[in-house]
Amino acid sequence: MNTAADSASEMSPEVRATESDGGGPRPTIKLNVWYGSSHHEVHLPAQSTFGDVKKLLVNKTGLEPEQQRLFFRGIEKGDNQHLHLEGVKDKSKIFLLEGTASKERKAEQTRKQNEMSKAFEAIAGVRAEVDKLSNRVTAIEVSMNAGNKASGKEFLVLTELLMSQLLKLDSIDAEGEAKLQRKAEVRRVQTLVDKLDSLKVRNSNPFIDSSNAVKVTTQWETFDSGMESSDAPSDSSPSTKVSRDWERFD
Repeated sequence: MNTAADSASEMSPEVRATESDGGGPRPTIKLNVWYGSSHHEVHLPAQSTFGDVKKLLVNKTGLEPEQQRLFFRGIEKGDNQHLHLEGVKDKSKIFLLEGTASKERKAEQTRKQNEMSKAFEAIAGVRAEVDKLSNRVTAIEVSMNAGNKASGKEFLVLTELLMSQLLKLDSIDAEGEAKLQRKAEVRRVQTLVDKLDSLKVRNSNPFIDSSNAVKVTTQWETFDSGMESSDAPSDSSPSTKVSRDWERFD
């Protein structure tokens, strides 16, 4: 005598039965789902809904149910529509499309990632140039500490080159980590320009008393117009003050 277990074991996967709410068998069907060039198979009870199909496709496609659009016989189906009532049978073909909102989100994420990559690349390029300029500033300082006098033209050239890098940094559209890196590089350029100003004063008067050294600060108040604010020293003033406002780059 065949038992119920024996009968169930003889059924093929496509027609395996599960118990319905009424106690009768409910066949399981196989669906062929096409998503672009990808093909997926799902198995579920014939009386399931299209919403149930979407849930099974999450792990297979990476799309959440709300990101999926299912089409059967050219017509998009709602989540609450039942497969058997819409004519879906074993081995039926269903087409999956990604929702427009999901595509737009992905496109926006891709755009932001591309912009961030470009920002990182641009900042890295500036950093490499500033490294070279920093070495030149250090070389001047070492030479001056050894008692040598530097060329006034060298101070002018280095300052202009540093300002050029500062303009490049200002033109970089950065967010998040890239923005922090840009800000750090801006401060680095500021420090080098300040150092050049101090070295320039030392170079013009190598015998200046360090206790009365010239005070140099940086404030670039109107960098857009290229205007540099400065306070001219009075005849009685023993020191010179140069100022620029860097706040625009913070």
